Amino acid sequence: MTNHNLFNIILVWPITNALVAIYHLLTLIHFPYALGFSIIALTVVIRIILYPLTFSQLKTTQKMQKIAPHLDNLKKLHKNDAKRLQAETMKLYKEHGINPAAGCLPALIQLPIIWGLYSVLQSVVKLTPHQAIVQINQIIYSPSLKLATAWDQSFFGLPLGISPSSLIVKFGVLVLIVPLLTAALQYFQSKMMFTPQAASTDISVTNKPVKKDDFASAMQTQSLYIFPIMIGFFSYTLPLGLSLYWNTFTIFGIIQQYHVQEFEDIKKLLRWIKGERNNG
Repeated sequence: MTNHNLFNIILVWPITNALVAIYHLLTLIHFPYALGFSIIALTVVIRIILYPLTFSQLKTTQKMQKIAPHLDNLKKLHKNDAKRLQAETMKLYKEHGINPAAGCLPALIQLPIIWGLYSVLQSVVKLTPHQAIVQINQIIYSPSLKLATAWDQSFFGLPLGISPSSLIVKFGVLVLIVPLLTAALQYFQSKMMFTPQAASTDISVTNKPVKKDDFASAMQTQSLYIFPIMIGFFSYTLPLGLSLYWNTFTIFGIIQQYHVQEFEDIKKLLRWIKGERNNG
């Protein structure tokens, strides 16, 4: 954590200072399990800061999913003419108000920040009380934020620095609620991100039914189940503090996804009202 590389200076140290500042605030008001709730609060704050980027990315992803059948049609119609395919694809993007870069650029900006937050929490929850005082105080910007005493690393009686796989002997199968909840939340978020299609076939511009790409559809279905299982397994083997962060991150993502969907529904309603007025 005290390594003077650029990543630490730009991201890890500022995020660590923010975590400690939230911890001191919660401790000041005698909030229980201050470290655990500091992790939750910091995750929410960073998600709020990244919200405009995430919103733009989710909107673009949603639009891309809606035009996926049309893209499949274009690929079949112009499979032997790459130049025409590119032109028609860009035309389709323009008609639906899609900027492909709007989906990639926000993700590229967010990834270092999210990885910085993950790196901080991974280090913090693994530190012993003595190590926390020594190592964290070395990178604190203000003397008033320095840790005078070791912080409590438990959250509702469970140690944040130990994994459920190690705690199962002491606490029994109840500790499996954490990875199961993590997998369930991830599944729910993934389910929301896959917009269902109206039918399994689509009509191309030649009025011939075109079947969806079976392989792509199968991969999407598999990822819907495999990814949550993987995340659940990671939650089982990694420290509880990281599961606390990931679950908060996912819940906030679910709320954002719902907000994007609601935003699109409102836009459809406004377009319908405008159309009714014009017809009237």
